[in-house]
Amino acid sequence: MTTYDFAAPLWRWDAKDEETSGAWFFVSLPFDVSDEIEATAGPGKGFGSVRVEVTIGGSTWRTSVFPSSVEKTYVLPVKKAVRTAEGLDEGTEASVRLSLV
Repeated sequence: MTTYDFAAPLWRWDAKDEETSGAWFFVSLPFDVSDEIEATAGPGKGFGSVRVEVTIGGSTWRTSVFPSSVEKTYVLPVKKAVRTAEGLDEGTEASVRLSLV
């Protein structure tokens, strides 16, 4: 299993209508990690997503990373339960361990 460790700030997606879409928070993967995932993961599923297992602090979960044309890298969604458990707010740097599944 290929694993990557990195730190990156949490950011909020600027939704057109946050009242109906909710607040989504992400971490952008470093460009070198994103390039390697793109080269080794093969074709992604929906929206070019790649399945991953993620650990931030004491929280581990499975999700997908998604290519972002705006960020020019893959982005990792961080759900509210993890943000709360790990004390993460917008702009907080998260230490991430990410493994391809």
